[in-house]
Amino acid sequence: MTPFGLKVRALRRERGIALKRMAADLQLSAAYLSALEHGHRGRPTPALVVQICEYFHLIWDDYEEMHRLARLSHPKVVVDTSGLSVAATELANELAARIGRLSDETAATLLATLRAEPDHQIRQRRVRPRRRRTTAIAKATSRRDR
Repeated sequence: MTPFGLKVRALRRERGIALKRMAADLQLSAAYLSALEHGHRGRPTPALVVQICEYFHLIWDDYEEMHRLARLSHPKVVVDTSGLSVAATELANELAARIGRLSDETAATLLATLRAEPDHQIRQRRVRPRRRRTTAIAKATSRRDR
């Protein structure tokens, strides 16, 4: 199950709405809505997230939360570590190899650790390839330094 699917299911159950009824109201198949709730489908489109938010009459804070959960709900994630540190590549590979065996407690601890790191520190740590000076700039610089 994905974070978005879990939230949709919770909202549906809180309001006593059957899956088939909600699917019909949204003009979706019940199979698709079930697959979305269980994480067997990719992340929902922004338009579908809006449709679901309007269906449940969600206010702005909940609306934004649903969009955030949808962004975090892709069941088949690809992590590109090219240009990052060796540690980042190793972490991605270890996580990929072990994710299916992690306990919920360990996964929650790792997630809390990642969420606790300020964004500005994350941006500063990215490894960016250095640009080479063009030949003309290099020659001009070396002449000036003489």
